[in-house]
Amino acid sequence: MEYFQKHLLYWGRKVTVVNYIWVAMTIIGIIFAMINGTMDKVNEAIFNGAKEAVTICIGFISILVFWLGLMRIAQEAGLLEKLASLFKPIVRKVFPEVPPDHPAMGYMLSNMIANMFGLGNAATPMGIKAMEQLRELNGGKIEASRSMVTFLAINTASITLIPTTVIALRMNYGSAAPTEIVGPTLIATVCSAIAAITIDRFFYYRRMARRR
Repeated sequence: MEYFQKHLLYWGRKVTVVNYIWVAMTIIGIIFAMINGTMDKVNEAIFNGAKEAVTICIGFISILVFWLGLMRIAQEAGLLEKLASLFKPIVRKVFPEVPPDHPAMGYMLSNMIANMFGLGNAATPMGIKAMEQLRELNGGKIEASRSMVTFLAINTASITLIPTTVIALRMNYGSAAPTEIVGPTLIATVCSAIAAITIDRFFYYRRMARRR
């Protein structure tokens, strides 16, 4: 618990600094607009931006509700469990320190499956729970274990079959073919996932070689 409290305080300070930067940028922008007589453009941008933000949020809600509903149906039908069982042998090789029946394994599999369908909001809680379980396996140490580093790398560069968020954005902006991004996204995320695992393993074995 102390670990999370320390990090919350640390990131709280970081967020406070970022807030100061945003406030400073806003004040400078308003002063600059007043000097140049372009306050009407600033007001127009504010209202147009607010309107566009609401439109995008509503579009996201509809897409996310649809895919989360499908995920729920797949879960009730047992499809997610079968999909997790399909990937479990691969995940066990990537995370050899994690016992097969440990709760961390289930959370990691759920996180990866959600990311595969572009459901980042649904994947985040699973990722947090997975990190908590991996930290317990690491003896509660502040230093990240090999599995924690690997999981973070895979989560950041996860393979995405259906980029839900990007499709929603393309639909909101009137794309003629919003789903044509699926192929390029799959290729790009496969490459990023392979690169993440390769780099992770390279630095891990390099560190182990230095310790010998």
